[in-house]
Amino acid sequence: MTIESPTTVTPEGIPVELASERKIRYRNKLYYRFNHWPIWIFVFFIMPGPLTFDLFEGGFDQRMGVWMGVVLLSTGIAGARGHLPGCEPRPYIIRFTEDRPNPLYRRVCYTFAWSAVITFGLLNIAGLVVAIVTGVWSLRQMYETAYFPLAIAIWILGALGQLPRVKASTKGEGHERRYFYGSVWAMCIAQPVLWFMWYAVPAGRLGDIFKLAVFVGILAFVGYLSFRGKLPRTRPIVPGELAVSD
Repeated sequence: MTIESPTTVTPEGIPVELASERKIRYRNKLYYRFNHWPIWIFVFFIMPGPLTFDLFEGGFDQRMGVWMGVVLLSTGIAGARGHLPGCEPRPYIIRFTEDRPNPLYRRVCYTFAWSAVITFGLLNIAGLVVAIVTGVWSLRQMYETAYFPLAIAIWILGALGQLPRVKASTKGEGHERRYFYGSVWAMCIAQPVLWFMWYAVPAGRLGDIFKLAVFVGILAFVGYLSFRGKLPRTRPIVPGELAVSD
């Protein structure tokens, strides 16, 4: 049974959870830990973007099978040792507003998760824009030439602690997690819709305009819902109580 955390509302109408009143969980059940494992399998499996592009264009092949084996083995070992977010025997963060060192495994995992969210989204938008302007579909070439420079730039930002949830301290988790989950919600909804449209919407400039409009529209709408705290794990978590003046 899930117990909802106590909430209040800001003057802007955004629900806020109070860190001092959240129900504390001192251990993670086995099914909870296991359920987080597929998330990180997916994050690291799609890390080589050009290979992922080939997967959706031509299907599963031997290269992907080998890479999947590597990912399953490495994430399985890390998860069993409690070195994947959500797979720990007990939650690392008890109070979302406390100042604690952010473990290396969390910083690495969330850096690669940010990379997956940002790179695929930007490249797909760029590919559609180029196709609309030039009439030539060159997304494969863009993935081959631009994916790793873009991904590496994000990895560097993560190494420098310049991304939400990968900073040296966990003090800002109450707000940083909502940026992360909001982005994940947006991409996890928009990307499957876009992949469906590759096959369902006729090729051509009008079709590409429609794909771009739907893709960006979903990102914007889900981003708005996340900003308003309407999606799971997108409400700000603040210390103490809020004092709202008349």
